[in-house]
Amino acid sequence: MAETHGKPVPVPTRETLPFWEGCRRGELMIQRCGECRHFQFFPRLYCSRCMSERVEWVRASGGAEVSSFTIVRRPVSAAFAADTPYVVALVRLDEGPTMMTNIVGCSPESVRIGMAVEAVFERLTDEISLPQFRPRSG
Repeated sequence: MAETHGKPVPVPTRETLPFWEGCRRGELMIQRCGECRHFQFFPRLYCSRCMSERVEWVRASGGAEVSSFTIVRRPVSAAFAADTPYVVALVRLDEGPTMMTNIVGCSPESVRIGMAVEAVFERLTDEISLPQFRPRSG
């Protein structure tokens, strides 16, 4: 990972580049197997269900539900001090895979398991935007 303002910034790899390109466009991209149609996240060169190498990138809906979370009140480093408190969560995407992320756009105390959320993107650099989730509107 590279750093910007003291915070680590992801460095795309061959396996993850389509994901990060999607994030830069404001699209949440995940993989789907061309054989068994299984959706997966994190990116891999093969299907985690049937081991096929026919994985393709598809745009996810961006909808998810909070499965688990914690409120971080003590920053892991000085670079994150201004962000505290913040929420680190596991969300289950509407397509099925689970993703670790931050919940933004609401107070940390209002986050609940089962809360409906939607993807938003925080631009870190010209090349990297981080997917985060906020309470689903509507």
